[in-house]
Amino acid sequence: MTAVTDQDHTDHTGDTASRKGAPSTAKPESTVAAEPQARGRDAHVGDGAGHGRVKDQQEEQVGRARVKDEKAASGSMGSADSAGSVDSADSEGSADSWDDGLIARRMTETADAGQSAPVEPRAAAAQAPAPLAYDGPLRSRLDALRELVGLSRTRLESGTLAEAGRVLDEAAARRKLSGQHTVVAIAGATGSGKSQLFNTLAGVAISETGVRRPTTAAPIACSWSDGAATLIDRLGIPGRLRRRPLQSPEAEAQLRGLVLIDLPDHDSAAVQHREQVDRVLKLVDAVIWVVDPEKYADAVLHERYLRPMAGHAEVMFVVLNQTDRLPGEAADQVLDDLRRLLDEDGIALGEHGEPGATVLSLSALTGQGIPELREALGQFVTERGAAARRVSADVDAAAAELRPVYATGQRSGLTEEAREEFSARLADAVGATAAGEAAERAWLRNANRACGTPWLRLWRWYEKRFDVPTGRLFLRTQADEEATARQRVEQAVRTVSDRASAGLPTPWAQAVREAAARGSQGLPEALDGLAARTGLSPSRPPRPGWWPLAVLVQAAMTLVQIVGGLWLVAQIAGVMEPNLGVPVLLMVAGIVGGPLVEWSCRMAARGPARRYGQEAERRLRDAAAGCGRARVLDPLAAELLRYQEVREQYGQVTQASAGVG
Repeated sequence: MTAVTDQDHTDHTGDTASRKGAPSTAKPESTVAAEPQARGRDAHVGDGAGHGRVKDQQEEQVGRARVKDEKAASGSMGSADSAGSVDSADSEGSADSWDDGLIARRMTETADAGQSAPVEPRAAAAQAPAPLAYDGPLRSRLDALRELVGLSRTRLESGTLAEAGRVLDEAAARRKLSGQHTVVAIAGATGSGKSQLFNTLAGVAISETGVRRPTTAAPIACSWSDGAATLIDRLGIPGRLRRRPLQSPEAEAQLRGLVLIDLPDHDSAAVQHREQVDRVLKLVDAVIWVVDPEKYADAVLHERYLRPMAGHAEVMFVVLNQTDRLPGEAADQVLDDLRRLLDEDGIALGEHGEPGATVLSLSALTGQGIPELREALGQFVTERGAAARRVSADVDAAAAELRPVYATGQRSGLTEEAREEFSARLADAVGATAAGEAAERAWLRNANRACGTPWLRLWRWYEKRFDVPTGRLFLRTQADEEATARQRVEQAVRTVSDRASAGLPTPWAQAVREAAARGSQGLPEALDGLAARTGLSPSRPPRPGWWPLAVLVQAAMTLVQIVGGLWLVAQIAGVMEPNLGVPVLLMVAGIVGGPLVEWSCRMAARGPARRYGQEAERRLRDAAAGCGRARVLDPLAAELLRYQEVREQYGQVTQASAGVG
């Protein structure tokens, strides 16, 4: 492979430089310890070059020992001293400049043995990288999502909010880390050549390749610059699996800030491999999906990964590898079919300057298409926007998952008509209409008592006192009345709760119904007590100002009757002279005037009696409505208001504050 050839060429160059005594950059001990394993793996592949690399390694170690012996013998003299100073300074700088815990795979030897690879000063390594900064819209969306989760914790199950909570935690954790680095994972199926592509991009054989499946057992990290240690720590990659790419000024300038992760196979037979892939994919800033001509349409890839991650198209590369195996125009045909499948998955393709996934074809074995991928990666990393776009896509995915519990596309709420109907049902349950009618009858009865003729009142008193029971039984007892009233109250509560919860998502509709059920407890008893305290007393209705005059006129009519009657009796007894005209006239005036005054008073009392009954009914209705509002309607309104708040927050999360159905 190209990477192996470059490695061998570098090893031979460095070895030759060591033998000639030219200044060269010493490798850290960790690199020397790590190289035999990599070379041993390369020899195990069986490509015929393994024995040569092992021999080169042995010669290189002998050359280093020889240079050290020459330096020790020459002491502080001449060129040996100068070479020793350069070697010592380079070794110290190499150990100090890469202080992020990575195992240095730095191939510092170049074809020109007279030049040393540049080493960053110690101060640059000690300076902490600037943390990631989110722009205003993304911060607002994260704040809205955090508020949304806080308002919903008591209404939704913890599992429903788990993904949103994870997104918030990961966004906060990523914000504290370097904003100058972009973590890109290379993912693919078995045999897709992702590890080979990883090595080709790094310029050195870092990840093991071979025909044995699965080959990659754990994620391996390769960083092109300092300051990425905390990012790699977040991925849980140990120090023994951290590498450096082949040192090249052009590559470092193009890919500076890139942290490349080689993942295990996502379709590996080992369960722990798939678990590692799923875990790391949630933490990286971008993903390079490597597919081959045989498995590019694999259902596992599309259904388990690509389709669920369709919203992450802007931080996604899809690379068709091993195009050297396709004859003629077959590579273009396979690439077009791959684009078609990605379009069916809902993945936007970054074509014609539009944001979306980058789709490329290449061959990691021959190097075809690698420069295009390097250029695309370099531009992608230079923008420094992948981490924020990844967080934004995660927020979109979390919002889409939460949509069924926040938006249904239907209008919801408690209308004024529903409120009035509920109050009317409660008023009927407490008998407000009957109470008003009773108050009206009481007014009329009192008016009759005050303005009626004495003889009629005496007769009514006699009937009431000496009335014999007829044996009739009441059809409805007091218990039946109370049971009926309770049923009416319960029916009113169920009706208003159903109307209030109509159109709400299931969790919020359930919360509304539960609030109504809690408020209905003790409502019938409260209404009964309220009716007893609020109802107007039928025995003491107010008396209008004309009542005394009516009573005086009625008394005068009665007195006229008595005077006329006594006058007639006196004439009959011979006490007075006979004169029937005046006594008869007085008696007729009293007999006719008394009922006439009574009838006039009754007609005059109808209006006030009706208003009195209406006032009694209104007061009882208002009392029942107030009790129902405090116990049922207000809790319902509070739940609906909470839902309105979370719906507005959800609109901000989805950047659709104009209204969510």
